[in-house]
Amino acid sequence: MSNINDCGQILAKLQNVTKTYQQGSIQVDALRGIDLALKRQQFIFIIGPSGSGKTTLLNLLGCIDIPTSGTFTLLGNDIASLSDNQLADFRNRHIGYIFQHFNLMAVLSAFENVEYPLILQNISKKERHERVTEILADVGLTERQHHRPAQLSGGEQQRVAIARALVKRPDLILADEPTANLDSHTGNNIIELMLNMQTRYKTSFIFSTHDIEVMHHANEIIAIKDGKVEKVTTAGAAA
Repeated sequence: MSNINDCGQILAKLQNVTKTYQQGSIQVDALRGIDLALKRQQFIFIIGPSGSGKTTLLNLLGCIDIPTSGTFTLLGNDIASLSDNQLADFRNRHIGYIFQHFNLMAVLSAFENVEYPLILQNISKKERHERVTEILADVGLTERQHHRPAQLSGGEQQRVAIARALVKRPDLILADEPTANLDSHTGNNIIELMLNMQTRYKTSFIFSTHDIEVMHHANEIIAIKDGKVEKVTTAGAAA
């Protein structure tokens, strides 16, 4: 993980951030002046109704998109100043993603799905094997590592997705509705697993969710409405 002394405990800082999309002749103001300072190594939840801007905010925090205006720094880096290649490299090194539909490659085993991001980073075969073996043990899938996604339950597939995100040892993991396709018991188990992984790997987690059942785990809850931050609530510590 990076050790960026100049940003201290600040993971991300957004100052008067806007995001506008052009849909034909219509201009859509998805974010309208967002001001946030997010701490590192936190469990942060972003909530809001459909069309509120929470997915757009998550995309900005994940460096999938960049602001139309305003200032956005992540891990001490001014994201708008990075070239496309620099941004791709930054995402690859520092950010992991977990999706509600898992997004696993059907033709690969659990081991191979988790290993794939490390291949993209040109990490040696020996180190890849060590890292993947360790993280699959951490998520309780050692005995299932040679199974393909279709042979795994929904909860097991999400564990593979978590392992794939964590195996890069990123500073930040973005999770878009990670429990949406799971029953409540499995969803709670997945959140508990991510809490344990946060403690072990010192990773920051930011979630977009509608799942009220998991929100009590949050360090901070950011409520978005009409493209603006409506409320920031500091909740019970998750760690």
